[in-house]
Amino acid sequence: MRDPAPAVRRSAGPRRMRSPASGQPLTALLAALLAALLGGAGAQYSSDLCNWKASGLTHELRRKEVEQVYLRCSEGTVEWMYPTGALIVNLQPNTFLPPRHLTVCIKPFKYSSGANIYLQKTGELNLLVRDGDRGSGRVQCFGLEKGGLFVEATPQQDISRRTTGFQYELMSRRMGLDLHTLSAPCSPCSHTEVLLAVCTSDFVVRGSIQDVTHEPERQESTIHLRVSRLYRQKSRVFRPAPEGAGWQGHVRTLLECGVRPGPGDFLFTGYMHFGEARLGCAPRFKDFQRMYKDAEERGLNPCEVGTE
Repeated sequence: MRDPAPAVRRSAGPRRMRSPASGQPLTALLAALLAALLGGAGAQYSSDLCNWKASGLTHELRRKEVEQVYLRCSEGTVEWMYPTGALIVNLQPNTFLPPRHLTVCIKPFKYSSGANIYLQKTGELNLLVRDGDRGSGRVQCFGLEKGGLFVEATPQQDISRRTTGFQYELMSRRMGLDLHTLSAPCSPCSHTEVLLAVCTSDFVVRGSIQDVTHEPERQESTIHLRVSRLYRQKSRVFRPAPEGAGWQGHVRTLLECGVRPGPGDFLFTGYMHFGEARLGCAPRFKDFQRMYKDAEERGLNPCEVGTE
């Protein structure tokens, strides 16, 4: 069995943001530039600062073709019914962390249609999600300092059944554990990364791999775990096993990491991402014991955890 340790970082979907094949839409560029230079866009503020939902039928298209939407939350949703014109979605952190320390991820709804979604910065547009893309459930991530979101409705003969929507999350890049790095997403964690993951992850468990199922259409694998010791978890990822011995649950990782079932105990760590448990560092448990003991002897452990 190949160790699951290569699944170091949680990530989902393509890691490169590509421009439209035939160049940027003239209407989108003009709308973005006009909104920025002339201030001609309307502004809408969400009452709960996390979620925004509205209808394009309320737009006064001749007076304002671009709506400004301001959200100040770590996660939420945008849902645009009957899309017409365009939206500029401003995601602002509710922390004091500067934008360079934050990653934004968006996950389109499965039924999302009627608009293209771009990454926008100073008038430049890079296509993130194309209208009609059947892989629209994929997660796209980028650094907050790289810009915001520009959502442009595509021409439709009938908009009555069109709704563009997506979830978003803002996350800090945890002390070098950038879980959306473009390079080596399946590389093994270093000793330092493992010890930090034990202290900061949403779940930390000791267990074994019972089975692995693959989903080529999502480019992901689901790892089914039997857990013998539960150190920490959020959102009840792992539940008591029916037979009363330990816990069981599943986590997701990239298909390219090639995780397979096999014998042996591992220390599994990871994070919740759009309601799903994503695998982070996962060393063999005996290797974790060795690195933890070595760090303990040198007084370098960032936190305490049982290793027996």
